[in-house]
Amino acid sequence: MTPIAVTFLVLSIVIVWGGAVASALSLRRRSEVGEYPPGADDDHRQADAPIEHDT
Repeated sequence: MTPIAVTFLVLSIVIVWGGAVASALSLRRRSEVGEYPPGADDDHRQADAPIEHDT
């Protein structure tokens, strides 16, 4: 492999794995959602009956 190919290979590996490590560390630091947007998991619409459609 040429030196330029090795350089780009190392650069791409650093970018991909660096992003993966940074996102994992970010998720470790803030893994819980403070507030859900409307319609999310803590929305109490699941207590209502499901929608029934005529077919």
